Amino acid sequence: MLPPEFQPRSFRPYISPSMSAPTFPTTFNGGYSPERNPNRSPNSGFYSNSSSNSSSTRSLKSSRFSPSYFLHNPRIAIALVPCAAFLLDLGGTPVIATLTVGLMISYIFDAVNFKSGSFFAVWLSLLFSQIAFFFSSSLFVTFHSIPLALLAIFVCGQANFLIGVWASLQFKWIQIEYPTIVLALERLLFACVPLTASVLFTWATVSAVGMNNASYYLMAFNCVFYWIFSVPRVSSFKLKQEVSYHGGEVPVDNLILGQLESCVHTLNLLHFPLLFHIASHYAVTFSSAASVCDLLLLFFIPFLFQLYASTRGALWWVTKNEHQLRGIRVVNGAVALVIVVICLEVRVVFNSFGRYIQVPSPLNYLLVTTAMLGGAAAAGAYALGMIADAFSSVAFTALAVIVSAAGAIVVGFPMLFLPLPSVAGFYLARFLTKKSLPSYFVFVALGSLMVIWFVLQNYWDLNIWLAGMSLKSFCKLIVASVVLAMAVPGLALLPSKLHFLTEVGLISHALLLCYIEDRFFNYSSIYYYGLEDDVMYPSYMVVLTTFVGLALVRRLSVDHRIGPKAVWILTCLYSSKLAMMFITSKAVLWVSAVLLLAVSPPLLLYKDKSRTDSKMKPWQGYAHASVVALSVWFCRETIIESLQWWNGRPPSDGLVLGFCILLSGLACVPIVALHFSHIMSAKRCLVLVVATGLLFILMQPPIPLLWTHHSDLIKTANQSADDISIYGFMASKPTWPSWLLIAAILLTLAAVTSIIPIKYIVELRVSYSIAMGIALGIYISAEYFLQAAILHALIIITMVCTSAFVVFTHFPSASSTKLLPWVFALLVALFPVTYLLEGQVRIKSIVGDGGVGDMVEDDYRLTTLLAVEGARTSLLGLYAAIFMLIALEIKFELASLMREKGLERGGIKHSQSDHSSSANFPPKLRSMQQRRASTVPTFTIKRMAAEGAWMPAVGNVATVMCFAICLILNVNLMGGSSRAIFFLAPILLLLNQDSDFVAGFGDKQRYFPVTVVISAYLVLTALYSIWEDIWHGNPGWGIEIGGPDWFFAVKNVALLILTFPSHILFNQFVWSYTNAGSVNAIAHSTP
Repeated sequence: MLPPEFQPRSFRPYISPSMSAPTFPTTFNGGYSPERNPNRSPNSGFYSNSSSNSSSTRSLKSSRFSPSYFLHNPRIAIALVPCAAFLLDLGGTPVIATLTVGLMISYIFDAVNFKSGSFFAVWLSLLFSQIAFFFSSSLFVTFHSIPLALLAIFVCGQANFLIGVWASLQFKWIQIEYPTIVLALERLLFACVPLTASVLFTWATVSAVGMNNASYYLMAFNCVFYWIFSVPRVSSFKLKQEVSYHGGEVPVDNLILGQLESCVHTLNLLHFPLLFHIASHYAVTFSSAASVCDLLLLFFIPFLFQLYASTRGALWWVTKNEHQLRGIRVVNGAVALVIVVICLEVRVVFNSFGRYIQVPSPLNYLLVTTAMLGGAAAAGAYALGMIADAFSSVAFTALAVIVSAAGAIVVGFPMLFLPLPSVAGFYLARFLTKKSLPSYFVFVALGSLMVIWFVLQNYWDLNIWLAGMSLKSFCKLIVASVVLAMAVPGLALLPSKLHFLTEVGLISHALLLCYIEDRFFNYSSIYYYGLEDDVMYPSYMVVLTTFVGLALVRRLSVDHRIGPKAVWILTCLYSSKLAMMFITSKAVLWVSAVLLLAVSPPLLLYKDKSRTDSKMKPWQGYAHASVVALSVWFCRETIIESLQWWNGRPPSDGLVLGFCILLSGLACVPIVALHFSHIMSAKRCLVLVVATGLLFILMQPPIPLLWTHHSDLIKTANQSADDISIYGFMASKPTWPSWLLIAAILLTLAAVTSIIPIKYIVELRVSYSIAMGIALGIYISAEYFLQAAILHALIIITMVCTSAFVVFTHFPSASSTKLLPWVFALLVALFPVTYLLEGQVRIKSIVGDGGVGDMVEDDYRLTTLLAVEGARTSLLGLYAAIFMLIALEIKFELASLMREKGLERGGIKHSQSDHSSSANFPPKLRSMQQRRASTVPTFTIKRMAAEGAWMPAVGNVATVMCFAICLILNVNLMGGSSRAIFFLAPILLLLNQDSDFVAGFGDKQRYFPVTVVISAYLVLTALYSIWEDIWHGNPGWGIEIGGPDWFFAVKNVALLILTFPSHILFNQFVWSYTNAGSVNAIAHSTP
């Protein structure tokens, strides 16, 4: 019948006197509710002649647009998300990169509340990704036909356009400003998505499994999308008050699709698969009876589906009369059913299952037709609600008995026990007509006996090993699965007190199905008397059973037939089967099931917000987190196999441990996000766990032997000599210092997230800074200065001083402001000492050897000198980073102090202005205010300003030293490149206004040092280039400065002098920003 929103409040479906299925009304019958329109005749339909026009007029006038969340997002996502994934796979990296950049820009625009910019960024990203798709995809090569390739590009472009339309409906401002456009876009989506999605789904399926049955795939996808989109749906942007105003009835104007779109969808459903089959198999279209049956099936199966969909209102655009629609369904359904049954007999039954038919010809044709046609007729009559009286019930029961007996005779059931299937059919018909539950269990018992007989008769004596097991074992599993599948519907109808039986049956059936599919899919070898072959369990069967199982679970949950715990277990079991599609491990199904069972409780078991126990308690959170960690460790073998498949070599122990920690952290995200979002310590611990996993993955530290997991897979892989034969023996670099870097980063995160309260405890601050300095110092020494042992102590002291300076500058104590200048002075003093000591001992040893050695000694000296130069360059980079960090920290602290000082002054003025009004406060409030004022910390901004006056000067010294070291590095590494100054000069933006060096600089002149340094550096490098070419006779200087004579040198110096006015005027402008004429002078004076 129609969905509830299409039913008028006064209308109820016709319920037959018998217990069979009800009839299915398909019109929007009924009118306004009696409360709103008491004069309305209950028999007049909404589409009746006179009242129809008036009702339509009123609905048009009252139909108003209502901006809201797009309610049909799940339907559109089912169709367009897989299409988008398929297009990304076809386009490759260029399309993914283009789309990623565009969506990032759109997200940034949306974050800064620039909605229109975000909208246009989405469309431009889709446009450029389509252009990239056109140039990166190989459709012309794949199809070997220009028309087909162009048609494929058009379909892909249409899908891309529909994705953009869907994205446009998510913008609320478009709904508010352009309501008519939004309604048109919604209608466009529902009109075009089923046509495009069915084509792309078929394309993807054909790419995976081949072209043989492509038309049937297209037919199946057409039916699915017809059901999702073409059955009448209410617009998401209409006022919901109209539904109540029309007595629960939805006007035609509130439907998304009109008559034209519904007609096109019906024509597409009926004719497109047939035409596609004729076009792709035109050479063998009428070559055999099976080919003709294909043509008939491709038309009449969608036709039958169309007739069934008409019970949900799919043919509302054809006629509004219920009796006419009922006649159309019965007459056309009977004809289509006969043709489909006959074609299935020819195409499927006698072609594929002929060996199971034990009746000779021509009796076999008669009995098979009787069984199939009678069963189909009975099922169709029951589905259409035609079993409405005693006569129809008797006829239905007799037909069920005849069909059961005919089917039993066809498969060779002994004539002596022929009453057994007849009685089973009788009790099934009695259950369907009288809703007698004992009758159903009698049917289950008799049907189970028949299944057991069929399996014993046909498979029990075969000596076949299938998927690593004997066929007899599989027969037992399949029989148990079939018996459970038949028993579950009856168990679901039991009283609510016995619903646990339904849950046990469903879980048992799901476990059996998972085990059978795991064996079929992952163990595909069949052995029959020594003959080895491959048996392929198709991937689409895994997907099909998974989604059917999930749909069944959802339906039973909505009907309150099973509880939340059963829903949780069944959802995890069915979903874990999909892991077999992506990971080749043989244990991946059970590993995935365990992991999903551990991760999903926060999402599935605690989602009922109406209950008081919908939130986890702390002990439950700890228990779930422990279970997650244990389940991840249980999955370690699968993680190892996945990493080896990804990297092409066995993963290190650190990498495996890192992935285990990262997966544990990510699996605990639902626990923290949904149930402990108000607890900051839980969030901080989760951040530390995830960061630890990422650090282990990136650093891959060496794991102690006791911690390592001795996997058989890794042992086997390590026994191979391929790496040695290809790469030879390679000297391994010590990796133990990575533990120190991991510890330093984790200590930093713990301090930032206040897990270590260094902000409040001075002793912890001291210990933290020392530990950080020692860890970083040892790491840097062991990683970059391994051969210079004399530097280790100096580097460790340097890092300890740096850590202490940064920590106590950010969190000062009562005495730190007096000591920090001396710490910085020690850092500055350590810089030249460390630099000069580096390599001094080795250089003295080279000089002390004396004489001229052989070639080996000369090579050793040259290598030592190069090592010294490399170590000194690394030291320069280290100290440049240290001074940069100090300058940044001081700049940040000074900016924070100035901001707090401004807020403090504003607070003083505000308190002075409110002094008169505060005199009227009650005495109790005044005493509370005085007590709050007395609790202000003693280390205030004024004291910091008095005792921390050294900070600007120290920041300036650190900035200048960092800049100077970077210039030295530029000369040593880049040869004094002029381009580098444009990247180095912004370092001077860290300069601060102090009372000594840059007393005259204010916030207005903060860019002046940058421009002056750039001008000076460019002038000096030009002069040095001229001088070097003259005195050293550089052979390439003629190309650089004009020629070998002094005349050209003088000419270049003169030209250089001509640039001075532009430099001077520009720097004057940057200093003052007042001389507006300087800009024109700069433009005219630059040569």
